[in-house]
Amino acid sequence: MNKTIRRTSVFVLLLVFALLIRATWVQYYDGKALADDKYNRRNVIETYAEPLGNIIVAGRSVTGSARTKSGDLAYKRTYEDGELYAAVTGYASQAYAPTQLEGIYQDLLNGTDNRLKSVMDTVTGKRADPGDVVTTIDPDVQKAAYDALGAKKGAAVAIDPKTGKILAVVSTPSYAPTSLTDANTAGTAWKKLNADPDKPLTNRALRQPLPPGSTFKLVVAAAALEDGLYSSVDQRTDSPDPYTLPGTTRELSNENPNAPCEDASIRTALEYSCNNVFAKMAVKLGQDKVRAMAEKFGFDNDSQDVPVRAYTSVYPSDMNESSTALTGIGQYDVTATPLQMAMVSAAIANGGKLVSPHMVSQITDGGGDVLKDYDDDAGTKEIVSSSTAEQLQSAMQTVVEKGTGTNARISGVTVGGKTGTAQHGENNSQTPYAWFTSYGKAGGKEVAVAVVVEQSNAARSEVSGNGLAAPVAKAVMQAALKN
Repeated sequence: MNKTIRRTSVFVLLLVFALLIRATWVQYYDGKALADDKYNRRNVIETYAEPLGNIIVAGRSVTGSARTKSGDLAYKRTYEDGELYAAVTGYASQAYAPTQLEGIYQDLLNGTDNRLKSVMDTVTGKRADPGDVVTTIDPDVQKAAYDALGAKKGAAVAIDPKTGKILAVVSTPSYAPTSLTDANTAGTAWKKLNADPDKPLTNRALRQPLPPGSTFKLVVAAAALEDGLYSSVDQRTDSPDPYTLPGTTRELSNENPNAPCEDASIRTALEYSCNNVFAKMAVKLGQDKVRAMAEKFGFDNDSQDVPVRAYTSVYPSDMNESSTALTGIGQYDVTATPLQMAMVSAAIANGGKLVSPHMVSQITDGGGDVLKDYDDDAGTKEIVSSSTAEQLQSAMQTVVEKGTGTNARISGVTVGGKTGTAQHGENNSQTPYAWFTSYGKAGGKEVAVAVVVEQSNAARSEVSGNGLAAPVAKAVMQAALKN
């Protein structure tokens, strides 16, 4: 063969191979990327070609699917009591990415999860019947929290300490998920919701950490008891009143100047919410020991999934003693979600053991068979000893019986709690956040609750954990513990 022809043939053959490789790459790699692209209209058409699976609360679907009247999207998502359950369900939209449980279980709910496919479905490529998400939410507890928060800007979380089941997740103001489901109208609703200064799309219960104020004193008290700094909640402490922050001339005062806070025991200091006691206690323990206890409760965990990923609650690092003192009263750079503070009360109520909080009980296939049982998989971790937990329970009961948390008292129910009023803004220039974390026990039932009120119609002088947050927690506990 002519040398020139041979070289040309080799070159042409190489071009053919290059084209084959490129075609294969486009078909099997780029093709998948294009198919999975969120802007691929075919994906949306396929998702809404059939009714979606549902999110279940106490045996009832709080979601549904409705036939559309026109366009290439056959169905759209619907919601029952949408505003009540928005912080749980999130939304599934024809125009925007799904959120909360709708987003986490998107493949299960639209039938593309491989666990749903039969052998025949795999062979034919047919979309499987969608599955369902069975939640742990108690509708009565959810509604009690929602109604009690009312027009307030805030959030509430309720947990069964024995099982880790989340009974309520409420964030107010809420929004109607249905307003975002239809591609033809979602844009207008989206703009309106995002322009709202109250940020209704923000899940305040799980995804907005705020300074926890004096509710964090429970963590400091737990650290002191576990460390042996004090042998019991009734041992007197060495706590001058007022307490001068180390390295400064600033005196840390107490809300009630007449409270018996000088050298007060942990019980008395929780009862009257004595800042001087816990600020000095944090310094005496040192930031590392306080942080270690906070992290045992769940602070600084950037992968807290319930299964929605909760924002990280933070105990800061690299502080001087003055800043460490302020963390002892839940200020400086300490932040927590209502979920986190409910976890603190849940662990204390459960004898020092924290059962992993979760708001999904099971996921099932189209025939109702269980694909995964989250109740069985809930892990348990010892946070503090049973002795420490019992002492903190007793001290928290004192807070409610005759201290700063009397608005949470419930006849016939053992209630323990801790109030918090967290400073907000430079030099506390803005309305403080009102907190309350608690537990209730009655008739063999238990519940742990945390409530935060960011804003209400109350006068600034009336903003307190007992005044605003404790009544909400009381309503939630009553709903959870009723016979």
